[in-house]
Amino acid sequence: MEIVALGKIGLDVSRLSIGTGSNGWNGRSNQTDLGFEALRDLLLFAHENGITFWDSADQYGSHPHIKEALKHVPRSSVTITTKTVSRTREEVEADVKRFLKEIDSDYVDIVLLHCLTQVDWPARYPDAMEALTRCKEQGLIRAHGVSCHDFGAFQTSAMTDWVEVVLARINHSGVQMDASPPDVIRTMEQMAFVGKGIYGMKVLGMGKLAKDAESQRDAIEFVMGLPCVHAMTIGMTSRAEVEANVKVVNDLSEQSM
Repeated sequence: MEIVALGKIGLDVSRLSIGTGSNGWNGRSNQTDLGFEALRDLLLFAHENGITFWDSADQYGSHPHIKEALKHVPRSSVTITTKTVSRTREEVEADVKRFLKEIDSDYVDIVLLHCLTQVDWPARYPDAMEALTRCKEQGLIRAHGVSCHDFGAFQTSAMTDWVEVVLARINHSGVQMDASPPDVIRTMEQMAFVGKGIYGMKVLGMGKLAKDAESQRDAIEFVMGLPCVHAMTIGMTSRAEVEANVKVVNDLSEQSM
């Protein structure tokens, strides 16, 4: 699979990431519902197929599955994102240290402030931002950023220098997005211009845009065709889904070369 630079932040990732948080919250997701061994094996199968970018979050309950999968592959071969909903310095620092234990690693590649919904979030949560900055300085994380569930918060992220990585909701139909595709794309272009790393979620609109192989390909092709989106994460629950998505991404990558 094609490996790409995640903006200009110094991280390289596989073009496709495996998400572990479909319908995820309160410590569970469609992926963790598969069971411990099943999700571990799915992560390893994805790795065998070139997906070395794994997207997780504290709220998904997927850290233990990642920990087990990491026992079977070199840590340096995987880029891991996780997320926190904590908003104070003490809580964020405690979260990062706990995350490291839960995945049994000396570092996490990317930690995002999860589910931001206020346009003035930097003024509300400077301590959380400072905590992640300190964690990066200490080598506990390699990059920090945000996931937003509000367009105003998303626009603010484009203008906030502290943000290095953005997990953005993007698809061709506006399904489960915070604004129209053109508005979101314009904002992502601003982010990419200043070097932020951007990876897309809701690419298949929680399955609504992948009713058949053709519609699935169209949805993935739309996002891959956006120069401002460096990678994408798709929640997968079976080997068949991994194989299908990998094939589409690899075919489209070859066509663009």
